[in-house]
Amino acid sequence: MRGKVVIAGIGQTAQGKHPDRSPTSLNVEACCKALQDANVDKDAVDALFVKYPTSGHLPMYGQTMAEAMGLQPRIGGVWDQGGAASASMIGFAASAIEQGQCEVALVTIADNPRTGTRQAYERGWGDDAVFGWFGTPASYAMIARRHMEEFGTKQEHLGAVAQACRRHGANNPGAQLRKPLSAQDYAASRQVVDPLRRDDCCLISDGGAAVVLMSAVRARAVGVPAPVPILGYGQGQTSWEVAQRPRLTDTAAAVSAATAFAMAGVGPKDIQVAQLYDCFTITVLMTLEDYGFCKKGEGGPFVEDGRIEIGGALPVNTSGGLLSESGMPGMQLVTEGVRQIRGTSSNQVVGATTSLVSNQGGIMHTHSTLILGSS
Repeated sequence: MRGKVVIAGIGQTAQGKHPDRSPTSLNVEACCKALQDANVDKDAVDALFVKYPTSGHLPMYGQTMAEAMGLQPRIGGVWDQGGAASASMIGFAASAIEQGQCEVALVTIADNPRTGTRQAYERGWGDDAVFGWFGTPASYAMIARRHMEEFGTKQEHLGAVAQACRRHGANNPGAQLRKPLSAQDYAASRQVVDPLRRDDCCLISDGGAAVVLMSAVRARAVGVPAPVPILGYGQGQTSWEVAQRPRLTDTAAAVSAATAFAMAGVGPKDIQVAQLYDCFTITVLMTLEDYGFCKKGEGGPFVEDGRIEIGGALPVNTSGGLLSESGMPGMQLVTEGVRQIRGTSSNQVVGATTSLVSNQGGIMHTHSTLILGSS
């Protein structure tokens, strides 16, 4: 399937606070912008893939979205893989196009947890809540602490991830948080859950983003201005709750990446820029390891000395990621991956012909991978 399906258009809303906007209205805006970018009329769309809003699960939400846009899709659905949903839905849509089940697919996500409800992030964690296990950060803090104990990972390594993302976000006009972060600033930031500081944790954002998919053949026939081929995609999942996992420092990212690399016919050494899910800084370190950019346990040293910043060996999260551009789960990483291949990023990696995107959901429960390229 390498290169047979393309991302024909991308669209994003502004990121941050939208107190008067619903997830549906944000989705519609993002979809309209993606269709305009692809130069495709909405009547051509015959598939609609939507992520459930985390801030409120709505029944038959796919139909709600279709009705709001005046669409009558042949196929579609609503996915709930947390932050892994965006890349997963793109993979499902690409497969459907390749199998002739649809011709033009819209894939979209939007939510408003910043001005709506953020209850999904704050909830007590099962029976262990009685011992103080509340909120998403506590789970990632346990994983981060285990990585430190097992491999000698340092606080400064987590800080290097935050500093890279904030540097890139500061240069992105569309980023929610445009403020560089120094090592001193990071060390002085308040602790949320040991060892995670405030700057280790992603933003909470209202916003939406969408992409349009079609076959490469169709894109050429209808004159899509800037199609970006999908070279490979994959998924991986674990059904172990955090406290039950045999090993906290292993994730399903390894399975997801291996599947995507095999389809694309490339390996880690061929990737020139990466958009890695950064809900927390530890996630980036472990994804680099499980994707094979470095050996297990070497994610910390890998990010030292600006290696993941623009100008480094592997620029990561060039639009700022969840730590700086938007806390919206995942699709903004895809749109930045597309911009890198098009050559239109505000932090462009010169000559980039391969761009990798990782998505992750839950507490490292679900993972999906997307590899984009110029051919």
